[in-house]
Amino acid sequence: MNIGGLFKLGLWSQARTMAGQTPESRNRYVDFLRALSILAVISGHWLMAAPHVIDGNLAIANMLELEPWTRWLTWGFQVMPVFFLVGGYANGVSWNAATRDGLGYSEWLASRLGRLIKPVLPLVLAWVLIGGVGNQIGVRAEILSVASQVALVPIWFLSVYIVVALLVPLTWGAWRRYGMASFWVLALLAIVDDALFFAFGLRDLGWLNYAFVWLAVHQLGYAWRDGRITGVRNAVTWAIGGMVLLFAMVYWGPYPIGMVSVPGEDVSNTLPPKFAMLALGVTQMGILLALESPAQRWLSRLGPWTATLLVNGMIMTIYLWHLTASTLVVGLALVVGNIGLEVDPGTSLWWSLRPVWLLVYVAALGLLAPAFSRLERGAGSTAGNVTSWRLVLGAMVACSGLALLALDGVVGTEWLGLRIYVLCLPFLGAYIAGVIRIPQRPPNRA
Repeated sequence: MNIGGLFKLGLWSQARTMAGQTPESRNRYVDFLRALSILAVISGHWLMAAPHVIDGNLAIANMLELEPWTRWLTWGFQVMPVFFLVGGYANGVSWNAATRDGLGYSEWLASRLGRLIKPVLPLVLAWVLIGGVGNQIGVRAEILSVASQVALVPIWFLSVYIVVALLVPLTWGAWRRYGMASFWVLALLAIVDDALFFAFGLRDLGWLNYAFVWLAVHQLGYAWRDGRITGVRNAVTWAIGGMVLLFAMVYWGPYPIGMVSVPGEDVSNTLPPKFAMLALGVTQMGILLALESPAQRWLSRLGPWTATLLVNGMIMTIYLWHLTASTLVVGLALVVGNIGLEVDPGTSLWWSLRPVWLLVYVAALGLLAPAFSRLERGAGSTAGNVTSWRLVLGAMVACSGLALLALDGVVGTEWLGLRIYVLCLPFLGAYIAGVIRIPQRPPNRA
């Protein structure tokens, strides 16, 4: 982020004021891990992509494909398990508070969907504009397609997380009744699903692991909230168990080393998720919870806690827009004479220039984040009283649109060369769920 700009906008002072008002009962480590996981995802995406020009044409290389040793780094940079772990903790706290205060499912879900869906709509609109204008001025369709696919990668996991949020009353109820068994059953189902995938070639069934794997990690968030997996000894046991299992799966099993999809590999640990992703999540959870006590002491200081709140205050914005920011930077470099794009990826010169590119990406994101984070801060409500079935239906419609856009981008064969019908789904879903409203004219008065 552009720190000077944040000071000018008063965002730092606002975060500092909030930091001074934080109640002692708040688990600051939850907020810190949420910020840390998103920043790790952003850094990983920016490091993985290697845009360059070959024979006058833009190409996007993947460093995981060019430099196989970098696949080991994904064990640290693939932190979506941490995001779902933190989500489980936070959802457990908020759902428990809602039921204690007499609020129903619709009131709780309306608040959640407002925070999750509303911030993504400006991003989709931006790519409607970029794609539509680009098609009209003659930008090659394949460039727009790849650019939009890359930029919209973040909304894939957002759509999965929304579905997980829809199921919180069921998963919380399972946790309260069955405890850790609710985690182990999901873990076992993930193993069975992988067995069907690898041993019997039933690859379509592999998509069920989007539910089994991420719901299992989410259950661990409940366990953390209730103190079932805390303490250094307990956490280290989980970390060692997960690490041993993960190494065994990679060395003697059919699982690839990379914890993200690698071009050219027949099997991905993330698309769809495999049991290896759950083992990674258990490992990361154990390591991070072993560090919770010293981290809590550090976060009791005003500076670190203020920075944590600052990032959390715009966390959806920086997550959703970080690849759009880097894509726009690459597009600008292409327009002004291929600046920095004629260096071969993986060379010593290319690596030496990475810090420069990262700083430029940060600056670009720093320009976008303050503007769009205003929408995020005001996104916690929906339009009036919306029934539960409308909220669920709207969320599912929006998620289907987001998932399709993340898979194939915005370019199509319809009006303006875009996938208009798919692009409409997030907005239709948001309208059904009451996240957005169509303005109505006031009645005429004679």
